[in-house]
Amino acid sequence: MPWFKNLIKISTTISNQSSSYKSITPLASPSLNQFLQFTKDYSTTTNGTNHHHAVACLEPTKNDQKPRVVVLGSGWAGCRLMKDIDTNIYDVVCVSPRNHMVFTPLLASTCVGTLEFRSVAEPIGRIQPAISREPSSYFFLANCNGIDFDNHKVQCQTVTEGVETLEPWNFNVSYDKLVIASGAQALTFGIKGVNEHATFLREVYHAQEIRRKLLLNLMLSDVPGVSEEEKHRLLHCVVVGGGPTGVEFSGELSDFILKDVHQRYSHVKDYIRVTLIEANEILSSFDDRLRVYATKQLTTSGVRLVRGLVQDVKPEKIILSDGTDVPYGLLVWSTGVGPSPFVNSLDIPKAKGRIGIDEWLRIPSVQDVYSIGDCSGFLESTGRQVLPALAQVAERQGKYLASLLNRVGKEGGGHASSAQNMNLGDPFVYKHLGSMATIGRYKALVDLRESKEAKGVSLAGFTSFFVWRSAYLTRVVSPRNKFYVLVNWLTTLIFGRDISRI
Repeated sequence: MPWFKNLIKISTTISNQSSSYKSITPLASPSLNQFLQFTKDYSTTTNGTNHHHAVACLEPTKNDQKPRVVVLGSGWAGCRLMKDIDTNIYDVVCVSPRNHMVFTPLLASTCVGTLEFRSVAEPIGRIQPAISREPSSYFFLANCNGIDFDNHKVQCQTVTEGVETLEPWNFNVSYDKLVIASGAQALTFGIKGVNEHATFLREVYHAQEIRRKLLLNLMLSDVPGVSEEEKHRLLHCVVVGGGPTGVEFSGELSDFILKDVHQRYSHVKDYIRVTLIEANEILSSFDDRLRVYATKQLTTSGVRLVRGLVQDVKPEKIILSDGTDVPYGLLVWSTGVGPSPFVNSLDIPKAKGRIGIDEWLRIPSVQDVYSIGDCSGFLESTGRQVLPALAQVAERQGKYLASLLNRVGKEGGGHASSAQNMNLGDPFVYKHLGSMATIGRYKALVDLRESKEAKGVSLAGFTSFFVWRSAYLTRVVSPRNKFYVLVNWLTTLIFGRDISRI
């Protein structure tokens, strides 16, 4: 049987080649009882045709069993929903290509050693312990390739990237309630060479790659025989995109240069520099006064601000629309997000490219399916605008939907097609709590207006930095990560950053 052969491959690979898996997320060993809940039907044909094997399936729940909530994704929205879902009512199945949640607001700090990577990653099993403990709740390291809405099934394929001895295999998972929280992907605007040569900043492995390249370039530039021109290129860090992520990374990088490179890499300290390229104004959603303040602080810190459009990305340089060549040693791409190929493949109504939802976060055209986070947007018929792709939007949607599903489950509507005429209560209402961004040198911006046109409080400077750090510290998922963050910050203040530990 294919799944049994793959299981043998996993066991053999882990026992014989464990030293080669340092960069691979460990796979949890499934129990026999878990495998027995999967069924596989076989059908064969004759006359020399290939044998056909139906894919394994986690079968539909029975009336005397707890209903099953399947969550696609492990981002802010999906993890908040899994954290608050009542596991006395539901079994929970999470399908995601990563087994942890990334605390994205602090991800830029890991690139230069301000924080360690484990400080910004929270395992799914800690967010929702039932996934690790309950016999009918699971986490599957897989991608969802399609959804059979009529039969209440999601079609998945295992993630085995980097494991050469394993072949990915397909399986299906039946659901009673389905929550699509698969997020979005980085926008490249179709510019040639971005995916091949630029590094994004959305996952832990992105931050690790940035840190590795930065350290490697610092080391290489000090080797005898490297020309002056090559040193300037190797140590030129280019950030494309002037949103919060791009500005925060530029600020962290400028701090690292001023405080640590000048002390630990004094031979090349005069070569390293940062350029931030933005087509319009940086931090366009912030108050004008805060944008002016951010521009001044970044410039004072040594960040060069360039207004322009990237036309092409080469292995060692980018070309702007005006023909200017910008050589780089490290290129970080942070220009916003857009719909993923998976979302585009779904044959359901869309709202500005996102999955269309109603006021209760349901997909109106299908039963028992909801969508939250960056992949979803209110349909035009609701009279509401599509919400921005922000962590606070995703988290609040996850919290609301968990409460709604808990109420539905308590009233007997947890199983498939059993809540069609049920009163769902008050619809989801989002109130913007403001925006924050750090700009380096213990300074930050806090904009507490509900919208760009509204009036409200806006702060800048050290007080804002304290508010920014405190707010994010309280939002870290677990006490374990709070401890890590505090220890990292104190260590950085006393001893400085250290990117030599990869």
